[in-house]
Amino acid sequence: MVSAGSIPDQSPDLMIDEAPDFEDVLVCVFGIRGHEARTYLVLLDNPDSTAEELADCLNRDRSNVNRALATLRKKGLVSRKNKIIPGGGNVYQYTATPLAEARELMHETLDEWTEHVHTRIERFGDDEF
Repeated sequence: MVSAGSIPDQSPDLMIDEAPDFEDVLVCVFGIRGHEARTYLVLLDNPDSTAEELADCLNRDRSNVNRALATLRKKGLVSRKNKIIPGGGNVYQYTATPLAEARELMHETLDEWTEHVHTRIERFGDDEF
């Protein structure tokens, strides 16, 4: 889950001045980068993909896609499973958290941040400015 302190780093004007699309909101709420949001969106349409398959779809280097997948897993937006390859070896396959669950996670993350900010507001003047 996203820490409560991560959302303030995002542009506060995003939700006020524009009609943000889903990718913009993902970036804002989870504190991720645009290419990480795009990786999630591509993975929604391509479940059980490997990092190499995603790299091809996104036209990005596999190491960059692996880092994006690690970030998305940390945020709860992606899961992975280990698949044994016939003939030996294994590979990770990644699946995006279903959209309905991702929306709920967005609400929860935003609620946590809001609670954190309300607590900070209440402390102003008590111990610091």
